[in-house]
Amino acid sequence: MLTNEIKSLQPGQGCEAAFLTAQGKVLALLRVHVLSDRVYLELDDDIKDRILEMLDRFLISERAEFHDVTAGWTILSIEGPRASEILHELGADTLPELPMTHRECLLGDLSVRVVRVGETGEIGFDLWIPADGAAVLWARLVEVGAPFGLRPIGITALNILRVEAGIPWYGVDVTEEMLLLEAPSERFISLTKGCYVGQEVVARITYRGHVNRKLTGLTFPDSAFPPEGAGVFGDEREIGRVTSATYSPTLKSGVALALLRRDWLDPGKRVEVRSPAGTWPAEVTTLPFYRRG
Repeated sequence: MLTNEIKSLQPGQGCEAAFLTAQGKVLALLRVHVLSDRVYLELDDDIKDRILEMLDRFLISERAEFHDVTAGWTILSIEGPRASEILHELGADTLPELPMTHRECLLGDLSVRVVRVGETGEIGFDLWIPADGAAVLWARLVEVGAPFGLRPIGITALNILRVEAGIPWYGVDVTEEMLLLEAPSERFISLTKGCYVGQEVVARITYRGHVNRKLTGLTFPDSAFPPEGAGVFGDEREIGRVTSATYSPTLKSGVALALLRRDWLDPGKRVEVRSPAGTWPAEVTTLPFYRRG
């Protein structure tokens, strides 16, 4: 059912994938984590019930069941160049090295599933902990991480970092109205696996055609940036819209993710962003805006 290769994954491996409509539109972006006796699907909370119900309808003769285990788990994320050092200091002996690999680690007396991910363009790990142990793990992370410069951050800082890294969020930058190939999607797709829902559309676009629009970056000449949803104009006609925008402390300027017509995707092209709140000159930029490490 998913766009990426799942059957070949071994316990301790995982991948990112998408669930599409037959027309190739994106119903969900998700992560798949394989264990010896089960597979975890990591979905956005606001779509998980609908997606699990849809997937369940495709179970015909397979001996499998879907269970929502959200309430039993908490996921804490630690990101940054010293993330590995902090986890080693907490007691982790061997950490997963490749993206989307995972392993059970003992952090003190807490058994934690550590998943190698990156939400910000930095080295990053998700720490899966049973919900009743989350507060203890949080306190230990803050205490042990303080000498390494670890600080808790909120959604605003996370949003800035992921926009700088060119990482789209489902429901914000990628929606059900979009084709998967209109977003940065290489890591979500296997071009060698068998059929899946929407595969014909993905293959046809990949080998025979192109998309008419694509998610790309915009940079602004100063710290100002437009609101989400603002229109992007070139040669006095609307050529797209802003999906995410923020101030980048790294670049010291406003940046945005925008869905633009394909004839305006060349880096360096000048455009204008307009909304009732104002007008902003901008330049088309390749993603990511800033590559760490």
